Amino acid sequence: QVQLLESGGGLVQAGGSLKLACTASGRTFSGATVGWFRQAPGKEREFVASIRWIAATTYYADSVKGRFTISRDNAKNMVYLQMKDLKPEDTAVYYCAAVSGVSWNVKPSGYDYWGQGTQVTVSS
Repeated sequence: QVQLLESGGGLVQAGGSLKLACTASGRTFSGATVGWFRQAPGKEREFVASIRWIAATTYYADSVKGRFTISRDNAKNMVYLQMKDLKPEDTAVYYCAAVSGVSWNVKPSGYDYWGQGTQVTVSS
């Protein structure tokens, strides 16, 4: 059974940085698409960024483009989300998700595996 585990969340001041990490047990990310989503209180879960493992192609939501960077470490089977210039509106629970194959889907329903989430809080 595939399990995803996120780490790296925390409390940071506006303008600060955090780096989230996601790892998988039960399988490797090889050939998969891995995405980061976030969900703020009272809001729907929204797409943040994704990476296709084969060519490391990336895609970002407009709200984070230029501030967040998604990357992968093939040897460690890890996916990272480097977040810079954080804003209070970035406050949310951040989830790692994965789906087999190449996908450009930005909907949560397009992903089969999910982590438990990690809280990111940005204070003003």
